Amino acid sequence: MDRLHNARILIYSHDSFGLGHLRRCRAIAHAIVDRYKGVSVLILSGSPIIGSFDFLPRVDFVRIPGVIKLTNGEYQSLGLHIDLEQTMAIRMAIIEQTALSFRPDLFLVDKEPLGLEGEAARTLRLLKARGTTLVLGLRDIMDEPSTLLREWKRKKVLPALEHLYDDIWVYGLEHFADPLHGIACPASVRGKMVYTGYLRRSVPRRKTNVPPVSREPYVLVTVGGGDDGMAVLDWVLAAYERDASLPLSAVIVTGPFMAPEQQRQFRERARRLGRIEVLTFDANLEALMEGAVGVVAMAGYNTFCEILSLDKRAILVPRVRPRREQVMRAMRAASIGLVRTLDPERPHEASRMTDALRELALQPTPSQRGASRMLNGLDVITNLVGERVRRPARRRMNLFARAS
Repeated sequence: MDRLHNARILIYSHDSFGLGHLRRCRAIAHAIVDRYKGVSVLILSGSPIIGSFDFLPRVDFVRIPGVIKLTNGEYQSLGLHIDLEQTMAIRMAIIEQTALSFRPDLFLVDKEPLGLEGEAARTLRLLKARGTTLVLGLRDIMDEPSTLLREWKRKKVLPALEHLYDDIWVYGLEHFADPLHGIACPASVRGKMVYTGYLRRSVPRRKTNVPPVSREPYVLVTVGGGDDGMAVLDWVLAAYERDASLPLSAVIVTGPFMAPEQQRQFRERARRLGRIEVLTFDANLEALMEGAVGVVAMAGYNTFCEILSLDKRAILVPRVRPRREQVMRAMRAASIGLVRTLDPERPHEASRMTDALRELALQPTPSQRGASRMLNGLDVITNLVGERVRRPARRRMNLFARAS
């Protein structure tokens, strides 16, 4: 294990709803402390369930008040009965004071270059003045180019990429996708981009030897946080209702953010079938996936990484709103044989899902299509962290002292 003496890494994840940003940041934080002694990682997150996850020693989190994105694209406060403006002011103050108190050597921002509604912009400028290395982390695909361009113009993102950030780390591969495709970036911005590869996931050690589910063999059906996964679960249940002779049982994970009434309906349908186990949430989803014969899922970044890492045959049903990122990822992955993708914009006929489930065992595994060569992201990221924060401690302290 290498050493980064007294190094401090701050990671920001806006987390309005869902699990993707938090789980990506947690994986990166754990890889850093696994690699280096003497480093501390602090995660700033708006996730309402961050406390449900286990964290390694030297990784901790600060929970900022949550917000939720409505179907019309606007936000509202999640847990507090106050207006959004007040919630955002509280979030901004916590972010800034945490950064100033923690004094990070490196500040890693996940996806939103200026933070949710610009809440991290002032903190970025303050840390820039204090000599902190500023890094933007982007997933492999952001959205359709025209949509992303409109959004970033409205948020005035490009000047931040050009003048604030030192690095832009892309958690993917250039030959698979370019997250800034169609964005007319200055050459200086392109020069900051490093493609890390995808983030390999492993199965964490459980505290007990009790298996996570009682059904084997099974196909795992997972829809992330669950707030937008109802159509996928409905489609799978319809397939089992249509064809009682399907060869595999199923374990469905609804996600913690699915409406309770919707969960109740799915549980009742599963009970009538007798072959399907329904869980709400498991912080160690990797263990459930490891035990599965195959996976039916949406096409979120983290699920995609888990499918590749655990070498699982998969049927993807990507969401199409509010972003087309999942459709783009799923179609690209299917084009090179990594997964099978069912077009979500065609009718969800039960026979289509039944056929896909019957043919699941005939699909090639991701490793047969070269997935293992795609999964070096955490190694590249930890190397980059070591390079960026290895500065004499005295110089870092002087930078902070002059800026105070």
